[in-house]
Parts: sequence; C-alpha cells; structure tokens
Amino acid sequence: MPTEPAPVSTQETTRDAPPRALLIAGVVVGVVSIGTVLGVAATRQAPVQPVVIASVPAPKADSSTCKALLEALPVNLGEFHRVAAANPVPPGAAAWRGEADNFPVVMRCGIDRPAEFVVGSPIQMVDAVQWFRLDDPDIDHSTWVAVDRPVYVALTLPTQSGPTPIQTLSDVIARTMPAVAIDPNPAR
Repeated sequence: MPTEPAPVSTQETTRDAPPRALLIAGVVVGVVSIGTVLGVAATRQAPVQPVVIASVPAPKADSSTCKALLEALPVNLGEFHRVAAANPVPPGAAAWRGEADNFPVVMRCGIDRPAEFVVGSPIQMVDAVQWFRLDDPDIDHSTWVAVDRPVYVALTLPTQSGPTPIQTLSDVIARTMPAVAIDPNPAR
C-alpha cells in the first residue's frame, strides 16, 4: 500500500525561507536605487559649450557706450541664457543660448552702419528702439540692427526665438544709450 508523505510542519518551512518583511524591504531598496539612478541620468545635462562668434568690423566696440551696454546686459533674454563666447571673443559681443542648444542669440555693439541701410529702408519700432532688418538668405536666423543710437547694435536671432529677446534688449538699449536721429546711407 502506498504511503503518503508525512505533512511538513509550518515551523520547518518558515525557517527555510527568508522572512517576508526582508523580501519586501529588498524590493523597495532596489526600486528606489533604480529610480535614483534614472532620475540623476535624466536631469544631468551636458556642459554648455561656448558660442563661436564670427568677428565683423566693429570700430566702436570699445567705446564707453558699448561698454555701458555690455555691463547692463541681462543674464536672460526670455528663454535664452547668457553663455560664454569662445576665444577669441570679438570686442562688444555677447551671446545667449536656449535650452535646446539651438542657434544662439548674438549681440554685437559698435558695428559699422550696414551698407544696405539706405534712405527709405523699412524700420521696425520695438519699444523705444528703431531696428533695421538685414537681408539674409539664411532661414534659420535673422539679424536686426538698432539704427537710432550713437553706435549701431546688431542682434542675430533664431527664427523661432519669438519677440522676447529683441524686446528685452530694446529695453536695455533704451536705458543705456540716448536716442539719436537715424543716419541712413544715401538712396541707391
């Protein structure tokens, strides 16, 4: 006749397995560790690289007017944050970069009067500053020049930057530089 195995006592089975509380604690520690590692990895950003600013003729970049403007520049132009420029840094230049590390906003103070700025050129008024848009075939950015100040100030913006950078800079220009009559080149 077949004999049935003797029942195992509960004391023996509980001694062989780790306590349930210890298992739960181990799982919780593992989940928290993985969450911490993933959280740190998600928030970690690559260091912001300096912006390379091409040198253009800027004979008045070292003027007291440009120096006052450079000292008054904000850390932020809307969603764009001030970043270092790569050496050699052109005099009178500053840059800001957006979160997406896209095309930077670049300001140059003390540039020459643009050749295409002639009598009859369209002017855009942004707050208290008159801006002239340079012809630029590049669709990724546009360059505007403040033409009613003692020195010319160029601002190159990504196409999708919105109005905040030029509005903010217009406010700073209006506070640091007196307005003057515009002086376009003769009509062609």
